[in-house]
Amino acid sequence: MDVEKSIAERFERMKGSLSERGRRLFAATEALSIGWGGVSIVSRATGLAHSTIGAGKAEVRALETSDAPPMPATRSRRAGGGRKKLTEKDPTLMSDLERLVEPVTRGDPESPLRWTCKSVRRLAKELVRLGHETSATTVAGLLKGMQYSLQGNKKTQEGSSHPDRNAQFEHINKRVTEELAVNNPVISVDTKKKELVGNFKNGGKELRPKGEPEEVRVHDFVDPKLGRANPYGVYDLANNEAWVSVGIDHDTGAFAVATVRRWWYTMGAPRFPDASGMLITADGGGSNGSRLRLWKVELQTLADEIKMPISVCHFPPGTSKWNKIEHRLFSFITKNWRGKPLITHQVIVNLIAATTTKTGLTVRAGIDPNTYPKGQKIKLAEMAKLNIVRDEFHGEWNYTLHPRA
Repeated sequence: MDVEKSIAERFERMKGSLSERGRRLFAATEALSIGWGGVSIVSRATGLAHSTIGAGKAEVRALETSDAPPMPATRSRRAGGGRKKLTEKDPTLMSDLERLVEPVTRGDPESPLRWTCKSVRRLAKELVRLGHETSATTVAGLLKGMQYSLQGNKKTQEGSSHPDRNAQFEHINKRVTEELAVNNPVISVDTKKKELVGNFKNGGKELRPKGEPEEVRVHDFVDPKLGRANPYGVYDLANNEAWVSVGIDHDTGAFAVATVRRWWYTMGAPRFPDASGMLITADGGGSNGSRLRLWKVELQTLADEIKMPISVCHFPPGTSKWNKIEHRLFSFITKNWRGKPLITHQVIVNLIAATTTKTGLTVRAGIDPNTYPKGQKIKLAEMAKLNIVRDEFHGEWNYTLHPRA
């Protein structure tokens, strides 16, 4: 036992500076010096396997007798030594794994993983079913070597586009340039995503003391007292300014035009005292859709009220992300309130109004407490009273509502 303890102490002092080969040769030398039973004693003292010590003894004898060429000092094992790679012992493992994760299997109804999540555990289970000896850890390593990684969907396919899509973009650009040249207001309008009001989780991260995240509700059920918020924005292209109305009721055409009206009296009229017209660029759907009758009727009322023609240019189908308000206002609002629970409507207003950019964006906001009932029917007789002039080029997208006498 004294010999074993002595070996253990020496090995403990030296093992930090020994390579794999050095530990093997140390153990073999100690075992040879003890003689019969030395391998077992050294194995207990160092924790090395009998086979490792035996290999070391063979290597020491080879060095003493010169029966084999010495191993290079830079290597711990001879070429071909060590455990064989699993892919060498099981040559079909990689091909079977690749067949399971290959994207084309999504369309293969016979694939066992066609309708399931392809986690490394399920992949390993399926490989074992196919006769392979593997584990989830091994599968993860193999996938990494095959350049596979977890990836989300990427929005790149826009689907079929309208044949006059580019022509409409050119038309909008021409109209915007013309109106800005004569100092008329050009505004981009749209509805931001509806938001839950209350102590709910909001996407993103906010600086907090370590280990003290802000606590919010577990379930995102609508609070009947607070409901949802409907932020509708008006962005002034000429002055990099915006107004956002935070609605507490439905997002309708009446609500959209009410927000334009509020922008005009709050920010637009002081900026454009000599305006002879107004141009609105908007998406083709939603509360300001090109087919929505209520939107046009409410715009006609506004045009009569401010005694000024209001022109509208809608973006063609599938191109709403090109609307200026999306990437000049809404994206920065989302960044500004990331990680902050939208506890009340007033909190939402404050967060929106505090949004700024390096280019000097200024935002004002307010709550719209009015109700806007859904399902309002506009009859053809009322549409006939509109003083609307449609452009020759796609009049359904481009039109002007003139004030009625």
